Parts: sequence; C-alpha cells; structure tokens
Amino acid sequence: MDALRQRQAEVVLIDDRDLLFDLAAPDPSWHSYDIVLERSLSQSRGLRALHVLEQSGIPTLNRYEVTATCVDKPLTTAALLRHGVPTPRTLLAFTPEAALRALDTLGYPAVLKPTVGSWGRLLAKVNDREAAEAILEHKATLGSYQHSIFYIQEYVAKPGRDIRAFVVGDRTICAIYRASSHWVTNTARGGQAAAELDALCRAAARAVGGGVLAVDLLESPRGLLVNEINATMEFRNSIEPTGVDIPGAVADYALAVARGERALRVDTEPGSAPTAGMPRRKAVPA
Repeated sequence: MDALRQRQAEVVLIDDRDLLFDLAAPDPSWHSYDIVLERSLSQSRGLRALHVLEQSGIPTLNRYEVTATCVDKPLTTAALLRHGVPTPRTLLAFTPEAALRALDTLGYPAVLKPTVGSWGRLLAKVNDREAAEAILEHKATLGSYQHSIFYIQEYVAKPGRDIRAFVVGDRTICAIYRASSHWVTNTARGGQAAAELDALCRAAARAVGGGVLAVDLLESPRGLLVNEINATMEFRNSIEPTGVDIPGAVADYALAVARGERALRVDTEPGSAPTAGMPRRKAVPA
C-alpha cells in the first residue's frame, strides 16, 4: 500500500470479509478500478473473488487461472512437467490402498502433502510402511476432501535449506536461502533467510502463466528442482536479507499492467516466449 502511494497511485483497501457479489448483476463500481491486486490471507476467498471479478471484466493480479494453478499442487506439478521444468517425482492416489502402493513405489522416506495448503501445514515425512499405514488411517478417519486425495512426493535430501525466489513479471528480482534444522524449511515455520539467485524461476513462472510469484526450489543430487509456486507470496522476511525493495517491484509491475505497458497474460504453451505487451486500456478514474 505504501509503495503504491509513493508512486502517486490512488489505492483503495478492500477487505474480502465485507465483499458481497451479485452474480446476476455485477456491481458497476468495480469498473472504476484499473486493476485489483489480490492479497487475501484466505486462499479460498481470494481465488473466488478473482474468478468473479475476471468474469466481470476487471483486470486482476494475479489472474484467476494463475492463482488456481498455484493453489492446487497437482495442477502446479502438471504445469511444470508440461514445460519441462524439473520437479520432485510425484504420484497421485485416490484411496489409502493406492497411496500405500505409491509410497512403496517411491521408497521411504517420502512426503505426503495436502493438494491445497500453505505455510507447510499438514505435511508429513513418512519414514516407513508402519508410519504410512498410521497416517493414512488418520486421513481416512478425518474424512474431509482435504484428506481424500493423496499427493505423494519423493523425499529430497536437501542440505538443511531450500530456495525461495521472487518473480515479478518476466524478471527474477531476488531469492533467499531458507535454512532450518527441521526438514520443513519455511519462514512461517521459523526458517532463516539468506540471499541467492536461481535460473529456473522464470521458466517456472511462465509454466503457470506469470505474474507476481514466489518459486520454491530444492537442491537435490540431480540439480535444482522446483517444488511449489505461490501466487499470493509473502515477502516480509526477505526484504532485509536481500536488500531488494520487493513491494516496490510489485507496485511498479501492477501500475505498468494497469497502464497497458506490461503483459498481464503470459503464453504458457511449452517453448513459447512470454507476450511482449498488451493493448493499452482506456484509463478509468479511480
């Protein structure tokens, strides 16, 4: 908000808890905004709001399609594989019995994740068959949709850290090491950050459609692997260690898109180049 105001932009903060959409008669006041920057702490509310706004012709950052792909781990993995971006081997199963076969196929340890989630919640490192049976029984008993699809990844023996890179548009602006003694390295879980850059970031961002994204990577014996992509990235713990004005970069990109100077949509066909620009929209008073 401060970065946008420093650039003389008129900014309105909209609390998604107050939103009310009439799907049959969209509120015309939304067209007074040149662009809506989605920063909701709720994945479900943010995603649904993006969809409604885009259906009404309101430019959003990130786009609904990009956010929907990044929120859903199987969709992210599919996009990365389709574009030849290296990622941990992943198996998908729909029953506990099939999940056990998947774990046996990958070998132990392996990682069991929810298909939707953030902040490293509900991840499980499964060390052996006995632990797998116990965890899968718990999931079956809990019974919600979150626990009925089994997303199972190979365990990557990373060197006590992972890499988070920040991509804004077609530019990787900075990256950090996130180090922790725990196998889950995440600044929301207590990891510490150190600066680093990475070459796979832009390819990963293009794979999901581009925008303002955080790319998480793992160092493995076979090289860097893109693990996940976050479409509503948090960056508070990354500004000081990198020395990069991350909110300023996001503000500049959002304003450039609003003015029609930067592309909002990136071509996600494998091997294609990102779109160079987009038609300038008529300025709408905000």
